[in-house]
Amino acid sequence: MPDWVGAALRPELEGATDDIITAVRAEVPDYARPLTGRFGMRITEGVSAALGQFLDLLGRDEPLGDDRVYRALGLLEHREGRTLAALQSAYQVGARTLWRRMSSTTTARTLGPEAIFSLAEAVFGYIERLSAASVAGWADEEANRAGSLQARRHALVEVLARFPPASAIEVERVAAAAGWPLPPRLAALVVDEAVAVASRLPTTIAADLDPVGVALVAVPDRTGWLDRVRTGLAGRTAVLGPVVEPGQAHRSIARARAAWPLHQAGLLQQPGSTENLVRAEEHLLTLLLAAEPELTADLCGRALAPLRAMPEGAAGRAEETLRAWLDAHGDVTAAAATLHVHPQTVRYRLAGLREALGGALDDPDQRLELTIALRAGRPTS
Repeated sequence: MPDWVGAALRPELEGATDDIITAVRAEVPDYARPLTGRFGMRITEGVSAALGQFLDLLGRDEPLGDDRVYRALGLLEHREGRTLAALQSAYQVGARTLWRRMSSTTTARTLGPEAIFSLAEAVFGYIERLSAASVAGWADEEANRAGSLQARRHALVEVLARFPPASAIEVERVAAAAGWPLPPRLAALVVDEAVAVASRLPTTIAADLDPVGVALVAVPDRTGWLDRVRTGLAGRTAVLGPVVEPGQAHRSIARARAAWPLHQAGLLQQPGSTENLVRAEEHLLTLLLAAEPELTADLCGRALAPLRAMPEGAAGRAEETLRAWLDAHGDVTAAAATLHVHPQTVRYRLAGLREALGGALDDPDQRLELTIALRAGRPTS
């Protein structure tokens, strides 16, 4: 635009601010209210500043510059619980109203067709810039509010994970601040990117803790909630702790956390399974053995020492036979079917095991130790 246009239009657009505000209030239902308080101040300031800045920029190759007023309008919309639909409509109404006023001025009539087109393009391009600034303000407030809420929910997860447990009064206070009504029952879900997972699950909060995140899933009385958890995981590896009351949340969190490294190592899945979610309560023996690794190693070393002393091939067959026989509760025929050998072969191998193990196969305590030693470090069902 020629650099004289802005100055020439200014006196001819006196009163345009009032016209724009009147049109916006008439055409945008959300703004059809008295111009009082913060709302009235922001709208009046916004229209007046927008018009003044537009005229200042005409004919000058300069950026928009200060957009704080328009960002503040977007922020105000968010704080008053509205989307940006009404503000976007107000911008459009304002642009049309300004163009009608502007196109009828003496200055506009002196411009040639190309300049008139450029002026129209300047009006609506400028409004797009203001609208973008308001979108940014609204988005900033949304991010701040979401971040603040997530910070409070992070604090709630940490309080519920505490042992000894926090008092009921403290838990209720932190839960109220987090906007999460305590459910009658919940379960801890240990998973990477827990906050992202929680966003896909109803009534779930989370905290991305170190070394792995924790989500707290409200468990409803109806069935189907576990399938929703699997869907929300979107293929991520996860461990689910036991279902408990909120006052026992630390138990569910601790159990799931203890199972996490075992699941990562593949020790909680049955051979050939592709299940990404495991329930800690289905693997208590493995968790018990992992909780005392030195004690477990000593038990394995003592119980299986006679087998380790055999030649390598014989030791492998002996362990395989012992495992099948113990799993079959002493049923030779069932053990033979598992091993795909003749029952007489199992009896022959058992005779060698009795000789190597002494009376261990007939002593309940020693038989239990053998069973645990064979299970140590292997998936349990």
